[in-house]
Amino acid sequence: MNTVRQLDRVVIRFAGDSGDGMQLTGDRFTAETAKLGNDLSTLPNYPAEIRAPAGTLPGVSSFQIHFADTDILTPGDQPEVLIAMNPAALKANLRDLKAGGTIVVNTDEFTKRNLTKVGYDANPLEDGSLEDYQVHAVALATLTIEALKDFDVSKKDAERSKNMFALGLVSWMYSRPTEATEEFLRGKFKSKPAIAEANIAALKAGWNYGDTTEAFAVRFEIPPAKLNAGTYRNITGNQALAWGITAAGVASGLPVFLGAYPITPASDILHELSKHKRFGVTTVQAEDEIAAVGAALGASWGGALGVTTSSGPGIALKSETISLAVSLELPLLVVDVQRAGPSTGLPTKTEQADLVMAMFGRHGEAPIAVLAPQSPSDCFDIMLEAARIALAYRTPVMVLSDGYIANGAEPWRLPETAALPDISVEFATEPNGVDAAGEPVFLPYLRDFDTLARPWAVPGTPGLQHRIGGIEKADKTGDISYDPENHDHMVRTRAAKIARVDVPDLEVDDPAGDAEVLVLGWGSTWGPIGAAVRGLRDKGVPIARAHLRYLNPMPKNTAEILARYDRVVVPEMNLGQLTMLLRNHFPGTNVVGYNKVRGLPFTSNELQDAIEEVIKNG
Repeated sequence: MNTVRQLDRVVIRFAGDSGDGMQLTGDRFTAETAKLGNDLSTLPNYPAEIRAPAGTLPGVSSFQIHFADTDILTPGDQPEVLIAMNPAALKANLRDLKAGGTIVVNTDEFTKRNLTKVGYDANPLEDGSLEDYQVHAVALATLTIEALKDFDVSKKDAERSKNMFALGLVSWMYSRPTEATEEFLRGKFKSKPAIAEANIAALKAGWNYGDTTEAFAVRFEIPPAKLNAGTYRNITGNQALAWGITAAGVASGLPVFLGAYPITPASDILHELSKHKRFGVTTVQAEDEIAAVGAALGASWGGALGVTTSSGPGIALKSETISLAVSLELPLLVVDVQRAGPSTGLPTKTEQADLVMAMFGRHGEAPIAVLAPQSPSDCFDIMLEAARIALAYRTPVMVLSDGYIANGAEPWRLPETAALPDISVEFATEPNGVDAAGEPVFLPYLRDFDTLARPWAVPGTPGLQHRIGGIEKADKTGDISYDPENHDHMVRTRAAKIARVDVPDLEVDDPAGDAEVLVLGWGSTWGPIGAAVRGLRDKGVPIARAHLRYLNPMPKNTAEILARYDRVVVPEMNLGQLTMLLRNHFPGTNVVGYNKVRGLPFTSNELQDAIEEVIKNG
C-alpha cells in the first residue's frame, strides 16, 4: 500500500537526448498539470544542434516544470526530481539537483560506451557518488519493450516510447491524470494508429509500474491553486504573442499581415499565426529577413496591420526598413524574441542584450516605441498595447520578448472578447487642406494635435495621391525636401511624437513604504525578481520593486520614483544596458547593475544574495 503525501509545490526536470522526446514529455506533463488547476511555470532547455551525437553532453535536452498550490513566479531555482534518460543527462543536470533530491534514471543506457562518452570513469549508479540522493534505477527501455511485445510495432519504435513510460511513471508519482495525453497521442499519430496505441500502452505501463513496484513507497499530491475565477488554459509566450497579434487585428478592424523568416526562437509565432486565417490573418514566409519586413511595411502602407517577427540577427537585417517606416510614419509591429549573441551565439538560449539595438539600432535619428512583456501570459496584453501605440501614433513599435518567455509556459486566464480595447483607425478619405489657389489638397504630413500622427491614406483613395519613399519630406505637403531647417523640424517632430506616447505610470510594490533599495527590472526578469523579493521580505528585509514594460518612452513618473530610493538595483541578462540608459536619463540616480550572460535566466536565490549584498554595503 503506497503512502500519499501532500506537497505545496515541486520542481521536476526531464532530461535526455534530443531524440528522447523530453520537450514533448514535459509539454504533456505541463498540460495535465494545468488541467488539474495548479499554478505552474516551465523552462524548456534544448541544444542548438538539430541532432547532436547521441549520448553526448552537447546533445542533452531538458524540460523543467515548477507547479504549486499557490501562485508562483519562476520555473524554480533547483529541481527536486530529475528524470535522467542516459549518463549524459545525469552528468549535465546533477549539479543543479537539490541536495537529497530524487533521481529516476534509465539504467539501460548506462553502458560502458555511454559512460565513457561523457567522461565517467566508473558507473555513478554503482560507485556511491549518488548516495546523497534518492535514486530509483529503472530499466525504462527494457520495460517499455516488454510492455509493447504484443503490439505491431518494431523494437526500435517500441523503444522510442520509453519517454511515455517515464511520463506515466512520473504522472503516477505526482498524481497527474493521463486521459488528455492519450487523446493527444491519438490525434498526433492519427495516420499511424498502431504507433498511437503503442505510446498509450507505454504511458499506462509506466503508471502501473509505479503503482505496483515496491521501489516507490510514496506518491505525492499537489492541490489546485486558488486562482482568480475564470477560464484558464496553458500558454507559451510565443502562442500569447500570436494570439495578441490576432486580437489586435480584431480590435482594430484591420486585416493582419505577418512577414517573417524562420529563426530560433521566434519561428513558433509564424507557425501559430498561420492557423488563424479565419480572423483575417495572412502569413508569408519570405525568402529572407529583409523581404519579410519589406512585405510587412508594404502591407501597412496598403492599410493593413503589418507585423514582422524575428530574433536579434534578423532584427539587425531589418533595421534599414524599420528606419524607412519611421520616415514614412506608418504603423509597424516588430517582435524581437531575443537570444544569446553576438552573431549566431547560443541560438536556443536566452538573453536581454538587444535593448540598446531596439533603442538606437537604426541609421539616422529614428526613434521608435519599445515595449517588453514580463511573462508568457503578458505577451498577449503587450501585443495589444503595441498595436494601440503603432496605430494611434503611426510609428513602428518593437516588442522585446526573449527565449525564456517565448518557450516558457504558465496558466493564462482567457479575456472576454467584449473587454478587448477599441483600437480602431479612421483612414483619410478626403482632402484636409487647401493650396495657394484655395483648391482642396491632401496634406499627408498634417499632424494630429495630440499624437502628432499624420493621416493614413490607403493607396488608391480618390484625390489623396501623395509621395512615398525614404527621402525627407516637407512638413505638411510631403514634397521632397532638402531644406536643412525642414529636416531639423521633421527629425524633432518624429522624436517628440515618440516622447508623447501615452503609457501608464510605473507602479511600485513597497508595502511599508520604508525601503531604501528599489529593485527595477524589465522583461523576463520579472519572475526571478518577484521571487527574490518575496524571499527577502519573508526574512524581514524591507525592499521595493518595480518593473518596466514600457522602455521607450518610459513612464512619466519614472524619475520621481527613482528619486525616492537610495539605491536602484537593476538585474539584467546583459552587461548593463538598462543601467546605462537610466544613468543617462536620470543622472542623479544611484544605479547598481547586476549582470550575467549565461544564456539562462536568473535564479531567485542568486538575486536575493545580490540584493542583500547591495543593502549590506550601503
